[in-house]
Amino acid sequence: MCKSPPWTNRSLCDRGSDSLTIASRPHDGSHPVSAATPLFPVFLKLAGRPVVVVGGGPVATSKLEGLLAADAQITVIAPEVTPEITASKVQVRHRRFEISDLDDAWLVVAAATPAVNRAVAAAAEARHVFVNAVDDPPNASAYLGGIVRRGGVTVAISTDGQAPALAGLVRQALEVLLPEEEVSRWMSIAREQRAEWIATGVPMDRRRPLLLRALSGLYNCGRSDCPVVKVVNALALTH
Repeated sequence: MCKSPPWTNRSLCDRGSDSLTIASRPHDGSHPVSAATPLFPVFLKLAGRPVVVVGGGPVATSKLEGLLAADAQITVIAPEVTPEITASKVQVRHRRFEISDLDDAWLVVAAATPAVNRAVAAAAEARHVFVNAVDDPPNASAYLGGIVRRGGVTVAISTDGQAPALAGLVRQALEVLLPEEEVSRWMSIAREQRAEWIATGVPMDRRRPLLLRALSGLYNCGRSDCPVVKVVNALALTH
């Protein structure tokens, strides 16, 4: 049974959206990515940059929202596509995948059959282009993580492609635990503090404790179990 924390009416059962946040690491042709391969989390700026989606079914369709939100220049390659893809106004090439489709790509999403995904992965590897092969870790060099966005703060979660459902559950839990209004307040204070630190030359190693002190000063609920104070205090324990 899903329960909500006392300060929110949102349920852990609520569904959220996927993320374009990528935890990725390239591999050469002789050493495919495995479950033990260390990953490097990274946020990508894709605005105006070519991204190729191979496949035109529901899985490919589900990846468009995040790519469109990132203002990527999307091209879908598939003999047939869903009505949603057609309605999205992205460029569609109604044919099978060709190796040359990746010549100018910055990122590739392979959402076709395993055989097609393998061909896409090989072509992407030869061009040093990261490929997200949906639910197909052996042919992927990048994984799309679960994402939580709150007041200008973005948190991404990855299970290295091994358990995407778990990443989704963690994302939903964080959505409940991080209240939008409070995180927006934290972000506002953090921006103000950073500008002051830069102007006065505060060293990097002193900034986090100062920020924690400023955030703690926002609250005067008079209770040690005040939800947001508990979050701030938990952060303070690590310093």
